[in-house]
Amino acid sequence: MARIQSIRGMNDILPTETPLWQYLESRIRDVLSRYGYSEIRFPIVEHTELFKRSIGEVTDIVEKEMYTFEDRNGDSLTLRPEGTASCVRACDQNGLLHNQLQRLWYAGPMFRHERPQKGRLRQFHQVGVETFGMTGPDIDAELILLSARLWRELGISDALTLELNSIGNAESRANYRQALVDYLSGFKDDLDEDSLRRLGSNPLRILDTKDPKTREILGAAPVLADYLDAVSKAHFDGLCARLDAAGVPYKLNPQLVRGLDYYGLTVFEWTTDKLGAQGTVCAGGRYDGLVEQLGGKPTPAVGFAMGIERLCLLLETLAVAPAMPALSDVFIVSVGDSAEIAALSLAEAIRTAIPTARVLINCGGGSFKSQFKKADKSGAALAIVLGEDELAQGHAAVKSLRDSQSEQQFVALAELPDYIGKHFFTKF
Repeated sequence: MARIQSIRGMNDILPTETPLWQYLESRIRDVLSRYGYSEIRFPIVEHTELFKRSIGEVTDIVEKEMYTFEDRNGDSLTLRPEGTASCVRACDQNGLLHNQLQRLWYAGPMFRHERPQKGRLRQFHQVGVETFGMTGPDIDAELILLSARLWRELGISDALTLELNSIGNAESRANYRQALVDYLSGFKDDLDEDSLRRLGSNPLRILDTKDPKTREILGAAPVLADYLDAVSKAHFDGLCARLDAAGVPYKLNPQLVRGLDYYGLTVFEWTTDKLGAQGTVCAGGRYDGLVEQLGGKPTPAVGFAMGIERLCLLLETLAVAPAMPALSDVFIVSVGDSAEIAALSLAEAIRTAIPTARVLINCGGGSFKSQFKKADKSGAALAIVLGEDELAQGHAAVKSLRDSQSEQQFVALAELPDYIGKHFFTKF
């Protein structure tokens, strides 16, 4: 019988990989907590209409990539392809937005039917950060400063570049849209198929094309910055002034538009040249119109999302990933039925006395020699040896596994938890 394999592009995260994920996630949580952000959680499955109305029907995500299906009631449902729309829906539904300020974050899997490759999967994981109720460039700057601090603490700042742009308000984009269409219409025979299709539906998305010939044509295209209204320009100048004052370097990218329709004003990406084609590890911007677009009251908003898989890849590529942690601090070796039974109780007593201790007990039998091999492989600093003879005398042998000069000690079973805490655990 053939073995059942995982779905292509939906990968297992193995025990050898999860410590890096846990390290990264814990650092992210720590930084977000220090900036006063609270966690929110929402479902993986949403009504399809949520993403059509927010992301935009003429986008690759909605047209080609969403996992959409009908449930038994005939409702069209979709595995979330991104988190912002779900966050807005959850906040509006639960009364968290009107006349309130919110700083929120979430984490979890997203789903897009793309061609799997390094750094781009069909099930991928993101941490998203969203803020609501604040209109000025100060909150835009805070989000960028927050992410810049995270890169510094992870040791990857030198590998990342902040790209920045303003796509203005709706009127600015409409004026620019017409100028861009007028320009590109003279190159219809040279545009790639996707760009030609977007020319009549969503021309700003052409700026995001990866086609070399189209990108060459765009080199002489009108620039969105020249079409910004005074308010949009003042907002962007305010953001740049704050980043300059904070010493955060950035690169102005007039062709940066982001791939989702709900963005306006500020857009930004953190990119790297260390991961090949999948160079964006974090991206976001303002989406002041999205709450109203989804049926809520007008609410200013700005946020970003970072890709966990790509950040893990970057940590590994730059060799700044932490070493694999040991599985345990204390390993209990036991031989004989009575000793094995006593070992279970002893392990529980140590865990109770020293709550932070990681105690691993041998299971499945084996000789002293084979169990010591397991103890060494576990990374434990200390072995407790309990055989029938030790049990009969009411004590256990305590042996350091990392200090060859340390002598083995015999300690009464009742005194072991306190002895370990006093003489060994502070050294771990």
